[in-house]
Amino acid sequence: MKQQQMQRQIFTADHEAFRRTVRTFLAKEVEPHYGQWERDGVVSRDVWRAAGRQGLLGLAVPEEYGGGGEPDFRYAAVLAEEFTRAGAPGLAVGLHNDIVGPYLTELATPEQKRRWLPGFCTGETITAIAMTEPGAGSDLQGIRTTAQDQGDHWLLNGSKTFISNGILADLVVVVARTTPEGGAHGLSLLVVERGAEGFERGRNLDKIGQKAQDTAELFFTDVRVPKENLLGELNGAFVHLMTNLAQERMAIAVAGIAAAEHLLELTTAYVKERTAFGRPLAKLQHIRFEIAELATECAVTRAFLDRCIEDHAAGRLDAVHASMAKWWATELQKRAADRCLQLHGGYGYMTEYPVARAFTDGRIQTIYGGTTEIMKEIIGRSLLN
Repeated sequence: MKQQQMQRQIFTADHEAFRRTVRTFLAKEVEPHYGQWERDGVVSRDVWRAAGRQGLLGLAVPEEYGGGGEPDFRYAAVLAEEFTRAGAPGLAVGLHNDIVGPYLTELATPEQKRRWLPGFCTGETITAIAMTEPGAGSDLQGIRTTAQDQGDHWLLNGSKTFISNGILADLVVVVARTTPEGGAHGLSLLVVERGAEGFERGRNLDKIGQKAQDTAELFFTDVRVPKENLLGELNGAFVHLMTNLAQERMAIAVAGIAAAEHLLELTTAYVKERTAFGRPLAKLQHIRFEIAELATECAVTRAFLDRCIEDHAAGRLDAVHASMAKWWATELQKRAADRCLQLHGGYGYMTEYPVARAFTDGRIQTIYGGTTEIMKEIIGRSLLN
C-alpha cells in the first residue's frame, strides 16, 4: 500500500491560492533564466520588479505604502517553501521580506516609511542588512564599524562581509558602533543608500553554492549618513536585532525542511527508476532503510515546524523554539542532501542534477542566521541558567 503523506492543517484556501501564484511566477520569471543568473553571479533587477508586480514583496507592509497588508507569517512560509523547491535561492525575497522588512515596518518613522517602503514593495528598492564583519560574526561585541555623531549627520567608517544582496542593494541597514564603551549595547542601525559618497562595494564573493545570490564585501569610508537615517533607537540595535532574529531563524528553518522533503521526493523517484544488479535500487533493503529513515525524520520535523509556523503567525513563538527549529531543520537538510547525493551515485555529483545543486546551495543553512552551535547555546542557556 502506498504511503500517504500526512495532511498539513496550517494553511487555508487563501494560502494555497497564493502558493499557486508563487509557482506560476517561478515557472515564468525565474526558472527559465536561473542558469544565466548563476553564470552572472547575480539575478537581474528585472525579476525583482516582476516580483513586486506579482505582489510577492512587502507582504506584511501596510497597504498605504503599497504592501500586501498581511502580516500572517504563513504567506512568508509559502514563499520560502516554493522558492526552495524550485532551487532558486538567488532571488533573496526572504531576506528582503522577512529579515529587512520588519526593521522598516516596525522601527521606521512615518517619514522614513514614505521614503523607503513604496520602492521596497515594487522591487525598485532592493535591501540588505550589514552585520557581519571580517572579524565579527555571531558576536555583536566584536563589531568595529563606527558611526561618529557630527551634529547633522553620522560619519560612518568600517567594513562588512558576506552581505547577501550586497551588489544589488539600494538600501543597506548597517549595524554600527555609536557608543564605543557600550559593548553590544552601544550599537545602532543606520540606513545607507545607494550612491552615498564613500560607500563602496568590494568583490561579489565566490561561494561554493547559491551562485546567483550576490554576496559582497561593503566598505564605508567617511560616509555621511543623515541623522534622519537612524533606524529605531540610538544605541538600541542589540534589542532590535534580538527581537527580529526569531523570524529570521524561522524563515531559514522553513526552507530547511522544505529542502529535505524535496530531496526525499527526488531521491525516491530516482531509486525506483535506477537499476543495479538487474533490479531497481528501490528493491535493495539498504536503500529502503535509507528512504525510511529520511521519510520519518522529515515527517517528525515537519510536525514541529508547522507548529512553530502557527505559533509565530499568532505571535507566540519564543527565541528558544525558533532556535530549536533552525538547528534541527537545517541539520536535517544537510544530512538529507548528503545521503540523497550518495544514493544518486555518480549522477549526484553532476551539477545538472538538482540534488547536486541542493548539496552546495544548502550547506550555508547551518551557518547563517546563527550557527548550529549558537542555536544550541541559546537553548542550553534557557534550560540551565
